[in-house]
Amino acid sequence: MTTPAPPALLIAGHGTRDEAGAEAFRDFVRELGRRHPELPVAGGFIELSPPPLGDAVAELVERGVRRFAAVPLMLVSAGHAKGDIPAALSREKERHPGISYTYGRPLGPHPALLRVLERRLAEAVDPAWDPAETTVLLVGRGSTDPDANAEVFKAARLLWEGRGYAAVETAFVSLAKPDVPGGLDRCARLGARRVVVLPYFLFTGILPDRVRRQTDEWAAAHRETEVRSADVIGPEPELLDLVWERYEEAVKGDLRMNCDSCVYRIALPGFEDKVGLPQQPHFHPDDDGDHHHGHHHGHGHAHSHAH
Repeated sequence: MTTPAPPALLIAGHGTRDEAGAEAFRDFVRELGRRHPELPVAGGFIELSPPPLGDAVAELVERGVRRFAAVPLMLVSAGHAKGDIPAALSREKERHPGISYTYGRPLGPHPALLRVLERRLAEAVDPAWDPAETTVLLVGRGSTDPDANAEVFKAARLLWEGRGYAAVETAFVSLAKPDVPGGLDRCARLGARRVVVLPYFLFTGILPDRVRRQTDEWAAAHRETEVRSADVIGPEPELLDLVWERYEEAVKGDLRMNCDSCVYRIALPGFEDKVGLPQQPHFHPDDDGDHHHGHHHGHGHAHSHAH
C-alpha cells in the first residue's frame, strides 16, 4: 500500500506596493520550496502584488495537487487572516472541484520570532546601552480589528518579559492609535531617554519605510531623546521553521486559533455590528477569475469555530 503524498504548502501573503517587499515574499516561498523538495510549495497575495492567491492555487492544481495546507504569512489574525483568505480559498474550491485544503493559523507571537526581534534590537543599539535604561517601541501594522491590535500588545509584553528592558511600548503605523509619533511621545513622557523603534513586520515595504521616516522626523524634533530604528524580521531561519511548524499543525489538525475576543464571534463594545457577518472574498486586482463584485472591505468571518 503506497503512502499518500503529503499535502502541498500554500503561503498566503498580504501584498505590498513595494516591489522589494513583494520580491522578498516570493524569494521566501522559493526558499521554502528548496528546503522541502518532497512537496509542492506555492505562494500568492490577497492584494496589491502579483501573483494573486488564485494563481498560486492554479499553479498547484496544474502540478497535480489535490490537497494542500494554507498558511497565512501574517503576524496577527486580522481581517485578512480571519476572513479574506478563507473566503478566497472557498472560492478556489469552487473553481477547482475536487481539491481540499486545511487552513493554518497566523505566525505570531511565537518565541522564535521574539528571538529574532531581540536580535534586531541588539543590532540597532549602541553596545554600551544598558537594556534597563532602554525603552522599546514595537510598531505594528494596525487594524480596525481590536483583537488584532491586542495581539501586538501581547507580543510587546512577551518581548519585555525576562529581557530587562525598561519598557516595551506599542504603537501602530495605520488604522489604530497610538501612531508612531504618539507612541514616541508616550515613551518620552514616561521618562525614556533611549528608545529603539522596532517594526513588527516580516519584510520591507511601504509601511515599515513609513515607520522609519516618522521615527526620524520625531527624533529630529526631540534631540533630548536618543532614538534608533531597528530592522524588520526578515527571511530568517526561525521564520522558515515557524512556517513549517504552522504547516504541520494544519496537516495534523492541531489548530489553536483564539476566538475568545474575535469581533465576528463576540459582541465587543463598539463592534457589535460585526458579529456573524457573512464571509466576503477579497478580490485581487490581478485575479482574472469570473467576478464582477468590486472590491470588498467588509471582512466576513470564514474560519471555523469548531475548536
